[in-house]
Amino acid sequence: MSAQGSPQAPAGWYADPERPGQGRYWDGRAWTELRHTPGQPYPVPPPPKAPPGTDGNTVWIWLIIFLPLLPVLLMFLVPWESMFAFDPASSDPRESISASFAIFLSPYYWLALGAGYAIYGLSVWFAYLDVKELAARGVPKPFHWAFAFIGGAVYAIGRAVVVKRRTGHGHAPLWAEIAVILVTIGLVVWLEVIIFAAMFDFLDAVPGS
Repeated sequence: MSAQGSPQAPAGWYADPERPGQGRYWDGRAWTELRHTPGQPYPVPPPPKAPPGTDGNTVWIWLIIFLPLLPVLLMFLVPWESMFAFDPASSDPRESISASFAIFLSPYYWLALGAGYAIYGLSVWFAYLDVKELAARGVPKPFHWAFAFIGGAVYAIGRAVVVKRRTGHGHAPLWAEIAVILVTIGLVVWLEVIIFAAMFDFLDAVPGS
């Protein structure tokens, strides 16, 4: 079989059109200088490459990277201090119980929770669309979209490594994902500081503390 003049043919070994009886490696776009003589081991083919100038950035990868910040930001709208908004001197246990569950009455709490689940599902769908678009642009063997089931960050980082190998560029999503992870950690720590500050204020108000 000859793949000459057939850019749609997948990468692989085909009959060498210049040397009958030998094989030659077709990289999916053009013939390479790798040849194979029957009875000899096959040379190691070069890693698959995308056409020169292929853009590895899609709108889907940026949505996968930045959308997870939304639930974290919504958590800052939850009135966490309401958990400690009761009179510690009161003998009525219903006050403390009611205050403990006050955050569950906040629409922002449920909105953040729902957004987290929705964004997880959307990230898997966006990963599928991302892989589909990369393949349409000529990027061979993109990072599999199913890794998004583990987490959007796992897909984004693995995808950035593969795209870099295939196109020679495309590390921007990797650095963006690392930045989002660091920002998320910072926001979570800040949120914990707010909660603990409210708790310490409450403890200071407890008689005899």
